[in-house]
Order: sequence, then C-alpha cells, then structure tokens
Amino acid sequence: MIKHVLAALAFGVFAGYSNNRFGNVFPNYFVSYYVFNACLVLLLFVMGFAFGADKEATVKIRKAGLKILILPATVALGSVVGGIVSGLLLRIDLIASAAVSAGYGWYTLAGPLMGQMFGSEWSAMGFAVNFLRELLTIITISVMAKVDKYAPVAFGGATTMDTTLPVIVRYCGSDMLITAFTSGFTLSVMAPFTIIAIASLR
Repeated sequence: MIKHVLAALAFGVFAGYSNNRFGNVFPNYFVSYYVFNACLVLLLFVMGFAFGADKEATVKIRKAGLKILILPATVALGSVVGGIVSGLLLRIDLIASAAVSAGYGWYTLAGPLMGQMFGSEWSAMGFAVNFLRELLTIITISVMAKVDKYAPVAFGGATTMDTTLPVIVRYCGSDMLITAFTSGFTLSVMAPFTIIAIASLR
C-alpha cells in the first residue's frame, strides 16, 4: 500500500508542476480547495462507513471511556517537549519551536498560524515540519507498526483522523480505527489553541 501512496504523491507533484508549466489548465485554487476538500470528505465518509459497519465500535468506545483521551494528551505533550528539545539543540527560538511542534502534523493550519504569530520564516517552518511529520508517518508505518501498534498513531498526530488513517488501519489493524480517529480528532481540536497559548508566552 505504501508504494501506491508514494506513487500517487509523486504523480500529484508531477501533475501540479506540469499544470503550472503548460498554462494552468486547471486553476490552482480549484484543485487546492474544491478537489482537495471533495477527496477529504470522501475519505472521511469511507472511514466513517467502516466505523459504522463495526458492530463493536460503540461498545469499544464505552468500555474505553475517558481513557481514550490519554493517548492524544500524551502525544500533545510529547510533541511540545520534542519541539523544545529541538529548539535547544538547534539554538533557535524555543517558544516558536514548541509552537511549530504543536501543529501535530496539521500543516495547513500550522503554516499560516505560525506566519501570523512569528513571521514568514516560521510560517515556512510550520508548514515543512508538519508536512514532513505526515509524510514520514506514511513512509515508516510498516516499520513502526512492528515495534508497537500505537507508535504510528502517536507519530501521525492530528493526521490520524484523515490522511494517515487508512494506512494505520491497514498496518495496525481495524481495531485501531477508533483509537486513531479519536486521537487525530482531539489533536486537531487542540492544535490552534495550543499554538496560540504557546505564542502568548513571548
């Protein structure tokens, strides 16, 4: 499955480059907004269908209770601490470094929000770091899943509710669907508030 995902990504890059090179056959805003959103909605529908088809899903959620929030809380804390440690090692702004990591993989949010809070350089950093988090989750998931089935969920961060969810289910098992989706959804809700809260410390 990974080779198909990477092939699709490479083909998308080539198609986008060709579109710009040969006269914008498809307007960029049309692809980046309408097509992207339509595909994301379709993906969520398919995963929602799989969730609804699981007869034991509601039982699993009830049984887990508030414990299901422990994983995203731990991922959030680990991400921010990782950002601080990275800032120390690279000798860069610790608050900005922590805020970048608080995007939890949501690069379309982290980039613009970091730009508003810290400037254009950190906007690029917010986009790149969180995009790489998503990409590396997809590339390394076959290895991480062998170490621990929760590792890809932690690594994927906010992306586990949409883009990395199919590969997580594929390599970690269908029983991880609820855990991954809940973790990703919780982190997606937390991300903007966490970034703003950290930025306010300056």
